Amino acid sequence: MSRPREFDVDRALHQSMEVFWTKGFKSTSFEDLTRTTQVKKQSLYCVFEDKRALFLKALALYREQSISMLEELASREVSPLKKLEAIRDTALCQGNETIHRGCLVVNSALEFGTDDEEVTREVELMFAKVEQILEKIISSGQEQRLITTRHTSQELAAYLNNALLGAKIMERSGASREQIDAILRTSFAMLEP
Repeated sequence: MSRPREFDVDRALHQSMEVFWTKGFKSTSFEDLTRTTQVKKQSLYCVFEDKRALFLKALALYREQSISMLEELASREVSPLKKLEAIRDTALCQGNETIHRGCLVVNSALEFGTDDEEVTREVELMFAKVEQILEKIISSGQEQRLITTRHTSQELAAYLNNALLGAKIMERSGASREQIDAILRTSFAMLEP
């Protein structure tokens, strides 16, 4: 008869996500994970198999949480411009002033490149969904003549997604909040008619 689990799996997954987000996959040791989660290595292995499997679950969790937050911002009963401002401000305000973590998905894309199919799939899912959310908001703004029609909603969504990704890379590399804010404000201003 197997023993019941002695730890909260969801809590351990969230804590592990935080470690991977801060240190990256390769720099995270299993000791880092067990110390943070307060769960023994064997217990973590029983649930998550190995560090890579735990990382992939953490990456999927991060993607789901991020998309959920963006969908909530996009569903608000405000103008498309206010929705985009909220997304911009959320991108700017995430994270601690002293901890430049960037975005776990962007960090993972930079760490792995295209060497790992499963990581690449998570990255592509995230980028595609963010672009889809942005495109819907931009299209609505174009219909209301609040956003330029010099470019298609798909082109503008790809452009903004790229600006947001660049901001996360700047954050990770230690750029100041003021520098990132200037880039994002300029990028979002390009949508004005």
